[in-house]
Amino acid sequence: MTIDNTQPQSLCNKDIGALPAAFPTLHENVLNLFLLTGKSAAVTGGARGIGFVISEAYCQAGVQNLAIIDYAPNDVVLEQLAERFPKTKITFHLCDVRKAEQVQSVIETIHADFGQIDIFVANAGIAWTSGPLIDQPDDRDWLNVIDVDLNGVYYCAKHVGRIFRSQGFGSLVMTASMSAHIVNVPQLQAGYNAAKAGVLHLGKSLAIEWAAFARVNTVSPGYIATELSDFVPDEQKNIWYSMTPKGRQGLPRELAGAYLYLGSDASTYVTGADLRVDGGYCAV
Repeated sequence: MTIDNTQPQSLCNKDIGALPAAFPTLHENVLNLFLLTGKSAAVTGGARGIGFVISEAYCQAGVQNLAIIDYAPNDVVLEQLAERFPKTKITFHLCDVRKAEQVQSVIETIHADFGQIDIFVANAGIAWTSGPLIDQPDDRDWLNVIDVDLNGVYYCAKHVGRIFRSQGFGSLVMTASMSAHIVNVPQLQAGYNAAKAGVLHLGKSLAIEWAAFARVNTVSPGYIATELSDFVPDEQKNIWYSMTPKGRQGLPRELAGAYLYLGSDASTYVTGADLRVDGGYCAV
């Protein structure tokens, strides 16, 4: 068999004799590759924190349709986005990502409404605040963190992945964490670390499973100044800063570029990757 090395080959192709995958059609202007014009996106946890910054960035990049998925409505945020970005159709969907049936229903509703889903960001997550694992009086906190941070991502991936397969395209971006790479100190958060490590490896695994029709990547934020860390005393934060080469927490907006890149046509050959946005923490 003669292989034309000028054409892309898929290692995931079960049929050795199959034709190589087609090259994407890309805009010649690199800045236009980052635009989301004509695309439809959905963001879980999209009404607050990191999720809101992602939602805002996608609107700024010209996304045609945006579905914000969250556990509680935020009318002020939604009104502000709708007022600032009148050309973007913005919808809100109440959903508890711990509930598989709710996730499936919401994703199917979004797909029916928009006609397609180009980008799905599985971002919703909660922190572990309960201390040492062996001191837990029961399993409730462990199960809750696993259900939100890992199982919730799985439910999203499963159902949007079926849509991606039927469309023949799509980009899934999942929020992992630097805690998927290292063990944070001084806080003890084994439950959170385990959940985020699961997300990281799920992303790599799905990238291989879906290589023929969609891309899957993760973003691993470091310490980010959101409401999730408001409860942390300054003494502990100072320890974080001393261990972070940049010497501070990150701003949520400093994550926007990573999510925009992975959702846009600027990253059409990127799958199975993880972008660490952690101020150098994991490099030390």
